[in-house]
Amino acid sequence: MCGIVGLHLRNPELYPRLGELLAGMLCEMEDRGADSAGIAVYGNEQWSPAGRGTISLVDIDVAAEEVAATLTGSTGREVTTTVVDNVVLASAEVDSEILLAAAKAAYPHALVGGFGEDLAVLKGVGAPKELAELWGLRDATGWQGVGHTRMATESAVTSSGAHPYAVGPGECMVHNGSFSNHASIRRDLIAAGQEFDSQNDTEVGARFVAQELKEGKGVDEALTDLTETFDGFYTLLVSNRDSFAVVRDAIACKPAVIAETDDWVAMASEFRAIAHLPGIEDARIWEPEPEVIYHWSRTDAKQQVSA
Repeated sequence: MCGIVGLHLRNPELYPRLGELLAGMLCEMEDRGADSAGIAVYGNEQWSPAGRGTISLVDIDVAAEEVAATLTGSTGREVTTTVVDNVVLASAEVDSEILLAAAKAAYPHALVGGFGEDLAVLKGVGAPKELAELWGLRDATGWQGVGHTRMATESAVTSSGAHPYAVGPGECMVHNGSFSNHASIRRDLIAAGQEFDSQNDTEVGARFVAQELKEGKGVDEALTDLTETFDGFYTLLVSNRDSFAVVRDAIACKPAVIAETDDWVAMASEFRAIAHLPGIEDARIWEPEPEVIYHWSRTDAKQQVSA
């Protein structure tokens, strides 16, 4: 049992409140998973300055100043770093994949929590309420946030086992449930050249989607292929800097609720996680249907639905 939350803001007047609202959602899900937690925040200028590639280095045993100097030398661009609890966020005026390659070359055993433009990923071991406080989440700004509280079932309680899994540029996935055939799909992905950071089944799903997107498929097509490839029980939320998508398996036994207003779209494992959102009393609220993909983007305010 895990808890998923996601908030996509449509009204720029709410951007300063993203962290406050997301923290309330995340902490409300603590009793669904209290061994570790993680968040992905899009659009926070302090954590991921606009126009710069950013990478999240989790539990790296190197001083932030040294990381900045090393990556500056290898990329030829000035790299700045910000420390948020156990995460070093490094950014530069360079494509995030160039920054990622430099970090992997310098620190081959470091855990990369995520990379992309406008994206910061924080995750670690501990109770979600304590982690949210350590991260200063309530003060974070931005236009979109995703969170996860974990009760470990498939792998060890470590930062590498915590969600989100942000393995493609600007992309992330959070997951409640389990994939029963992840081992065979993992072998196929490894044979195709993918590398893994954990034994978590969710990472297999995240890397499958990232590979589909890399091949030029859209989010809806990638998630449709996932539902046709993966067996198990799951609710998934997949995001990038422009979109926010939700899908459940064919039986839909893992709980999920979606709410939508003119100002925001929210998704959570349980309604109580979104009950505090402004305007919730006027929201359209529903339970997502099995294997139906619900998708919103910043460029198209209308909901897209794919069966």
